[in-house]
Amino acid sequence: MIKTRKAILTRLIPSLTSLAKRGSAGWMVIIGLFISVTIISMTILGPWISPHDPTAKLVNPPPNPSPPSLDFPMGTNLLGQDMLSRVLSGGSIMLQVAFLSVLFCFIIGVPIGLLSSYAGGIVDKTFTLVMDSFYAFPGLVLAIAIAAMMGRGVVNMALSIAVVYVPSYFRIVRSQVLTIRELPYTEAARAAGAKGRTILLHYVLPNVVPSIVVVATVNFADAILTAAGLTFVGLGVGIDVPDWGWDLTKGRALLPSGAWWVITFPGLMIVLLALGFTFIGEGLSELLNPRLEQ
Repeated sequence: MIKTRKAILTRLIPSLTSLAKRGSAGWMVIIGLFISVTIISMTILGPWISPHDPTAKLVNPPPNPSPPSLDFPMGTNLLGQDMLSRVLSGGSIMLQVAFLSVLFCFIIGVPIGLLSSYAGGIVDKTFTLVMDSFYAFPGLVLAIAIAAMMGRGVVNMALSIAVVYVPSYFRIVRSQVLTIRELPYTEAARAAGAKGRTILLHYVLPNVVPSIVVVATVNFADAILTAAGLTFVGLGVGIDVPDWGWDLTKGRALLPSGAWWVITFPGLMIVLLALGFTFIGEGLSELLNPRLEQ
């Protein structure tokens, strides 16, 4: 175990040092990684480090909600539930939804973008028209409409968010492929008799991956905010599951009475998690794009 930790640190420290030498973009990635890894680790360890059961009611005697104190550092909500325990465990659903939505976007958007741009003609025009039609709708409104039709659940939330962001993957991949397919090495492969599938998988896709990574990272941050929005309007998971989005919904009603802590701490976690992945995406965008870095 100790040897494994030393091996990880031996590889990690030089990587972080090299990132720090890349200027502001490298520091953005480091800060984003620190924020994201910290919150994700906290969420994973939440069930074991939470001082109380996040779903248990009346862990604090009435009156509730009660403000932060030594016994309850983040206070309690209207049901007498410990907010610290709910904050530690409340990111699980949101992370699952964001991860699945990014995975669905990758599985759907990337192949369609590759096929459409490389095939050209009526195929490209059809896919482009369909994807552009999705852009006619505001993202959150479209996600709410799809989630309302599909019902609650992690997978349904992820699918509703993926429908919104698949066009982003399609556009990025399509624009990259339109450029790459005209480059000399692609023309040489085509002249040598390579089939379209081989060219796409071995010559085009590897050069598109860096752009996809950047889009996926930024998409992860957007998915977190969209998932919070879906839960806020009542289209998330059940109320018996600790979730930052539900705490925002409950905290909004308590805010006029002065119970600021019920909405503040979950909202802060959502903002920090989204900010962490945004930093990673923006930093990678500059590092992987020489023009932006200059």
